[in-house]
Amino acid sequence: MKIMICGSMSFAREMLEAKGKLEGLGHEVLLTSDAEACVDNPGLNMDREHCHEKQIDKECFDKVAESDAILVVNYPKDGIEGYVGGATLMEIGIARHMDKKIFLLHDPPREEKLRYAFEIGLTNPIVLNGRIDRIGQT
Repeated sequence: MKIMICGSMSFAREMLEAKGKLEGLGHEVLLTSDAEACVDNPGLNMDREHCHEKQIDKECFDKVAESDAILVVNYPKDGIEGYVGGATLMEIGIARHMDKKIFLLHDPPREEKLRYAFEIGLTNPIVLNGRIDRIGQT
């Protein structure tokens, strides 16, 4: 299966780890081109000039379209369990619109903590409970 990994670039290191695990399971993995750079420079994804120049949003949307599924790497951040940021929400929306499978590594955030958790739930994501190896079994 071809899988695009999505998530806050605060989790860039974890995204690269997930990529290795998925590839080890025989999946083809897509990832934003600046993931490795974000490990060393976590603020890079918030640099408007960088994002415009590299067209990171469009690149990610194109990779979602090219994939069979997305994996949302959603660890706790800013006091929110299962954090999903705005850019990731857009990627989830594109995946939903294009009838892609949507996997969440962990439970989605609660609505009391993140207003658009309701919309995430409407996409009927498959929650992996931290078990990447469940992809392919669902």
